[in-house]
Amino acid sequence: MSQNDFTHPHAGLAISAQGVATLEIRDAGKLNILSARVVEGLIEALDYLAGRDDVRVVVLRAHQEKAFVAGSDIKEMAHFDHAGAIGYIDRLRQLCDGVRLLSMPVIARIPGWCLGGGMELALACDLRIASEQAHMGMPEVKVGVPSIIHAALLPRLVGKARANWMLLTGEVADAQTALSWGLLDRVVPTEALDAEVDRIAGMLAGLGPRVLAQQKRLLREWEDEPLDVSIRNGVLEFGAAFGTGEPGRYMRAFLEEKARAKGG
Repeated sequence: MSQNDFTHPHAGLAISAQGVATLEIRDAGKLNILSARVVEGLIEALDYLAGRDDVRVVVLRAHQEKAFVAGSDIKEMAHFDHAGAIGYIDRLRQLCDGVRLLSMPVIARIPGWCLGGGMELALACDLRIASEQAHMGMPEVKVGVPSIIHAALLPRLVGKARANWMLLTGEVADAQTALSWGLLDRVVPTEALDAEVDRIAGMLAGLGPRVLAQQKRLLREWEDEPLDVSIRNGVLEFGAAFGTGEPGRYMRAFLEEKARAKGG
């Protein structure tokens, strides 16, 4: 592991020599609940990661295995007034935006329950890898509040009809349903979850950091730009990639490996 000087009681951080940063939610109860303090710790950790140039990919996980995150802290929220509610939810928005706009890819490791604010956090990640025990849902209507902020990604991700169903009924989808709807990218047996997360993280860490940052930024821009604008801008982005020097290095390595394989 490479050295890092980040410490927080609710956010553990380890960075491997290959540039894989593991950000772990800690001391958040058996279901990894997003209290205000937990949210603050994760925001601080993301700010720290954004300032490092040796991180290639981030794995977001939780210490307890029953859940990724099973929602926000209802015990806290039950005592919110209007200002307290706005203050908390805006910090949760900043947390999700921090994940979504981080320059490096973020993988959500989902072993179990992924609900409410936890699902919004997962939707902000670039890739979602889950075990067969995962369940995903937005049950906020059942406790008197609407699903907001990054729940807005749902219609684009799963379509209007499925988004309507999830947000209006509050029903929870099992892992295979979530996979078929596009909420998850991969579902594996529980015992294979860590190996699959490590495999994907290692693969991403071996790619050029500049092209990954460029591709992630383009994916976000494509959510807002008209299709014809995105296509035209792509020509300039392709040229910009060659200005970084990464294409030459990776293409030469590919050709050299192909020549060695052919010679062998």
